[in-house]
Amino acid sequence: MTATMPGSAGRRRELGAFLRSRRERITPGEVGLPDTARRRTPGLRREELALLAGISATWYTYLEQGRDIRVSDQVLDALAAALRLDPQERGHLFELAGHAPAAGTAEPEPLAAEVAAIPLLLQPNPAHIIDGNYDVLGYNQAADELFPGLTGADRTPNFARWVFLEPAARDVLVDWEPEARGLLARLRTLAGRHPGDPRYTRLVDELLAGSPEVRDWWPQYDVQARRSGRKRLRPPGRAVAEYAFTAFHLAEQPERTLVIYNPGP
Repeated sequence: MTATMPGSAGRRRELGAFLRSRRERITPGEVGLPDTARRRTPGLRREELALLAGISATWYTYLEQGRDIRVSDQVLDALAAALRLDPQERGHLFELAGHAPAAGTAEPEPLAAEVAAIPLLLQPNPAHIIDGNYDVLGYNQAADELFPGLTGADRTPNFARWVFLEPAARDVLVDWEPEARGLLARLRTLAGRHPGDPRYTRLVDELLAGSPEVRDWWPQYDVQARRSGRKRLRPPGRAVAEYAFTAFHLAEQPERTLVIYNPGP
């Protein structure tokens, strides 16, 4: 299994796989179709989804197969409605179909020194700045202590790599599985905007090779936006505590995010 998505052909394959994953999660009964026992695959058949969306079954099959065909906004809207996509999934569908601005694969600009220093100003609250591929570009001592093993390697620290490949993460993240699933869904969303970008393909290939959970979850095509919230953490040598975390996107580089953790009482 590989995450490589070279150019437009890779984007079309991603679009087809995303459509298939969403088609297979809907049961016929949910959309008012008879649910017969003799079904070889889960979810809706291609022709059933095409009927619900008001498009040709052959044309939809070509779309799911990654053929080089043009698709209109109206058809994408119809598919999104038939598949019952939420707003984030709908946006991801449009991006994969090339109907939204997609970021290129150019090397990202270095983080300005004054921006990288912001987490230091937030001590003692743990804080770090992450890139779209979860590289950690700046952090303070409190974050270094809260997430043991994240920093100090001979390469750029990466929060996704830490969550899935660093054993300490499963102790610190009390609710490891939902936290890890959410992170992978957010990585999927961002990777979809950068088809062929080696920063993403290398990371995802490394996670696929090293984590059985990623191998199980990546083909499910879950997508999710970055957001603030709360999570339960177990700092090394301390009791479990609930932390509120807030995410701020940098004005001129919105895929780079400042994350601040505020421990409860």
